[in-house]
Amino acid sequence: MPVHEGHPGHRTYDAVIVGGGHNGLVAAAYLARAGRSVLVLERLHTTGGAAVSTRPFAGVDARLSRYSYLVSLLPKKIVRDLGLDFRVRTRNVSSYTPVERDGRPTGLLVGGGERRTREAFARLTGGEREYAAWQRFYGMTGEVAQRVFPTLTDPLPSREELRRRVDDEEAWRILFEEPIGVAIEDRFMDELVRGVVLTDALIGTFADAHDASLKQNRCFLYHVIGGGTGNWDVPVGGMGALTDALATAARAAGAAVVTGHEAVRIDTDGRTAEVTYRTADGEGVAAARHVLVNASPQELAALTGDTPPTPAEGAQLKVNMLLKRLPRLRDNSVDPREAFAGTFHIAESYGQLATAHAQAAAGELPTAPPSEIYCHSLTDPTILGPGLVEQGYQTLTLFGLHTPARLFERDNDAVREELLKSTLAQLDAHLAEPLADCLATDADGRPCIEAKTPLDLERDLRLPGGNIFHRELTWPYAQEGTGRWGVETRHANVLLCGAGAVRGGGVSGVPGHNAAMALLESADG
Repeated sequence: MPVHEGHPGHRTYDAVIVGGGHNGLVAAAYLARAGRSVLVLERLHTTGGAAVSTRPFAGVDARLSRYSYLVSLLPKKIVRDLGLDFRVRTRNVSSYTPVERDGRPTGLLVGGGERRTREAFARLTGGEREYAAWQRFYGMTGEVAQRVFPTLTDPLPSREELRRRVDDEEAWRILFEEPIGVAIEDRFMDELVRGVVLTDALIGTFADAHDASLKQNRCFLYHVIGGGTGNWDVPVGGMGALTDALATAARAAGAAVVTGHEAVRIDTDGRTAEVTYRTADGEGVAAARHVLVNASPQELAALTGDTPPTPAEGAQLKVNMLLKRLPRLRDNSVDPREAFAGTFHIAESYGQLATAHAQAAAGELPTAPPSEIYCHSLTDPTILGPGLVEQGYQTLTLFGLHTPARLFERDNDAVREELLKSTLAQLDAHLAEPLADCLATDADGRPCIEAKTPLDLERDLRLPGGNIFHRELTWPYAQEGTGRWGVETRHANVLLCGAGAVRGGGVSGVPGHNAAMALLESADG
């Protein structure tokens, strides 16, 4: 939301926060409520960063979560502590995955109650085995979630402390020690079921199921521990409702929040600091005892004059759409309003995911690009104007996998268009009518569809390499150099409060909370 509070002036603040994304606003609210003087400098004309709601289509009253779009990792503790006017709604259906078997369209619907899910597994796989394996596997991840998620807002545990807390050697081995592909192949036989499980390891993460780095395991872990349940919920009012509530809470507590102020340099001696910023009217300087940087590790290095780390490559296609109606499915046993209510998996069988990864790793666009689709307006129609709701309009958000930034470097616009066309073709293969026939048009008669590649995210949001997590996700335990809270830098009074902190990534507020706690417990905090 735009914030106009005038020139920051030349006073000394207890904390200057660089970046008004959701983590910076969380930190600002906590620190201001603790009585600290706080200034937030945001480069763009609005706060929120990637967690914003916008009206991307000219003359159309649809307020979409343009970049980040679901909530799981935000602790209820933060919502309670800051008194946020913010709610989420649980999706009634977890997922639907269409497939053609024996020459007929069918699919796997997960949700709508245990009996329906069991019957869906039996219809697809011909027996009870896969559903029983599914229950055992996600029963195990649910136990891990209950034990690990509460640690995210505490000082970092050691690896052994976290292992003891998990208290399940098999679960520890599956999630923390061996490639997730091993467990998936050991426990599930059906290609489609295997793929549905694997997708949580690949969101924004370019990896194979058997990658020796285990970055796919770290991605999987964060996707199954959220809220202690692993549920991914829809933010009521869109993602911007969260950052608007955070900005309101920060200002109400006394923080100064200014937009159109781009930090360009941080000078620090470890005890005091100065942040030089640029506005449309020229440069200024804000003095501070502490600086919190809600930006990438690369941006932090640029601001402090340090050597930047190697960027982590992003690997996703984000597509926002507005439809006049949901498309009919070839599998007429399922209502589109159920199929699209959860995660609609496209070209995400286990083999298809492996093939897409291999093709992209070889520098080629996947011939069958995998993706998943969500219809937020089924769960939260408030993001649409009353007129659109009456006419039956719906939103679709598509998140494509295995499209690393390197593929777009030769011609971002041309490759984006080629990838979008082939991705939608994979969806059309499961529809009884072309998606293009269902797309709404804007005030200028153009189809209501926009696509963002990793290079677009790098340009728009300064995400290095277009990586949505700012860097590769980290294990949620202490390692050499991570510090007590995972937000510390080599400068004693400069903290990293963005997604690139340990336990960062996703819309969580965890790095913002942890940076605020680190500052408050420091000797001069």
